[in-house]
Amino acid sequence: MSVRVAHIGTGNVGRLALAGVITHPDLELTGLGVSTEAKVGKDAGELAGLDITTGITATTDIDAVLATRPDCVVYCAMGDTRLQESLEDVRRILAAGINVVGSAPGLLQYPWKVLPGKFFRPIEEAAQQGDASVFITGVDPGFANDLIPLAFAGTCQRVEQIRCMEIADYATYDGATVMYDVMGFGQPMDEVPMLLQPGVLSIAWGTTIRMIAAGLGIEVDEIVDSYERVPAPEAFDIAVGTVPVGGVAALRFEIRGMVDGHPAIVIEHVTRLRGDLCPDWAQPAQEGGSYRVEITGEPSYTVDICPTSLAGDHNHAAIVAAAGRIVNAVPTVVAAPPGIRTTLDLPLVTGKGVYTPPNKPQPVG
Repeated sequence: MSVRVAHIGTGNVGRLALAGVITHPDLELTGLGVSTEAKVGKDAGELAGLDITTGITATTDIDAVLATRPDCVVYCAMGDTRLQESLEDVRRILAAGINVVGSAPGLLQYPWKVLPGKFFRPIEEAAQQGDASVFITGVDPGFANDLIPLAFAGTCQRVEQIRCMEIADYATYDGATVMYDVMGFGQPMDEVPMLLQPGVLSIAWGTTIRMIAAGLGIEVDEIVDSYERVPAPEAFDIAVGTVPVGGVAALRFEIRGMVDGHPAIVIEHVTRLRGDLCPDWAQPAQEGGSYRVEITGEPSYTVDICPTSLAGDHNHAAIVAAAGRIVNAVPTVVAAPPGIRTTLDLPLVTGKGVYTPPNKPQPVG
């Protein structure tokens, strides 16, 4: 029997996740929520970029979406700039007895010892009240720095350090809010964007640090972070606009989980808007961008993850991966015990139902 799924949010991740829900043989779309009036009344197939008419049209009324009685809501609304609102949305859905799998709010990936209890205890209480579960995931934070490193750590006799890296050119990333407001690209060097405000990096990726630590059975004493930025040597265009001379054009940051003064778990991001910038910083394993997991121990590993797509470049492929992880986890999360669920709790999500023979016609959009 199909799992009944409602969907909320049709941005960069949400649009691709919606396409995944519509085309997944084990899922049945029941309703669609959006945040912009221009999308109201449009068919889900159109908003997903598919050449399919589903009969499900978009609404801004979340109550109407929940009234379709789904087993699960795929929640991909913006969470970076609306943390309180997204937390309340999730609480409300869980209290209604409906499971949640999504990309936001990212801090629910693993909130313990990262967020004050007042932020996530209402989520836990609503989950128990509604007998429902919530799983928030993606690529990074997400499977590239929780599932992958822990899977390889499970083969080690000794682990001294786990380092997870995203190394990417973001010039083609078309999310203006993330690029400008969250990360500060193109902005003057003396402006500090949301992501680089004191303590934000340690909170945003503290969920990953704490989850890996829990998987290793260790306690992190403190989480510290640092960053460096490089200005544009001349003006150039990117997907969301123009980077002026002197505007931020490259960003590198680290978040370190310290154990007895040693950086036991490290998250590192190297983000450029042009491939020739900062040649001394880490380089991706494929043109454009990749993810890397480095484990120092016995044995040691370097694992490069190189997402590609027939429909776009490395940035598009990474978003497809985030959406795929969300959609494929739906049946597992529906079957899970109530509460905030993490990669440590869930059985392996294997991609059941997604095999497609190479000669089968694909939906186009």
